[in-house]
Amino acid sequence: MITAKPGVYEAIANQVAALDPDNIPAERKETLQPLLDFIQVKVKKKEAIRLNFICTHNSRRSHLSQVWAQAMAFYFGIENVQCYSAGTESTALFPVAAKTLEESGFVIRALSETNNPVYSIKFAEQEHPVIGFSKTLDHDFNPKSGFAAVMTCSQADAGCPFIAGAEVRIPVTYEDPKAYDNSPQQAEKYRERSLQIATEMLYVFSQIKS
Repeated sequence: MITAKPGVYEAIANQVAALDPDNIPAERKETLQPLLDFIQVKVKKKEAIRLNFICTHNSRRSHLSQVWAQAMAFYFGIENVQCYSAGTESTALFPVAAKTLEESGFVIRALSETNNPVYSIKFAEQEHPVIGFSKTLDHDFNPKSGFAAVMTCSQADAGCPFIAGAEVRIPVTYEDPKAYDNSPQQAEKYRERSLQIATEMLYVFSQIKS
C-alpha cells in the first residue's frame, strides 16, 4: 500500500493509490532502469535532476510524462527535480491530454488562449505548477545542458540521433493515443496511456533511495 505524501491534491493521491507498479512487465522495467539509475546517481551526488521528455509534436505523451514525473517526484519527496518537455516541432498541448490529467485530479488553468495555449497544471496547493505548452528542443524554457533526454516516442527517438546538451539519452517510448482521436475510444485510450505513464513514473520514483 502506497501512502500519500502530505500536500498532494487528494484526488491525485487517490489515483496514485489505485496504481499497481507490480503489473509493469519485467522487460518494461528494464527499459525504465536507465532513467531510474540517472535519478539515483543525481540524488546520491546531491545534484539537480533535470528530465526533458521529448516527442515529435510535444502535444500528448511528452506532456503526460512531464506532469506525472514532476508529481511523482513531489509525492515521494525527491528534491531538486525539474521536469520539462519538448518536441522536434511545436504544435499545441492537445486538449484531450489536458482533460485527461484534469480527470486524474490535476488543477488546470489556461493562462493564454492562442493556437498554442499555455496551461498552469498544479498537483499540490503549495507547489509551483507545471507550465504546459508545446515547444521545440531549443526553446528558452528548456535546459541547455546537464539533463536526461527521455524519448517518449519512437519517431523522435529515430529522428533525433543527437540531442544537444543532453547528459544521457533514454528511450522510454509509448504508443500514441492520437491514433484514437475523434473515435468512440478516444477518452478511454488517453486515460489508458496516462495511467500507464503514471504507473511507470510511480515505479521509478518509488525506487529512489535518499
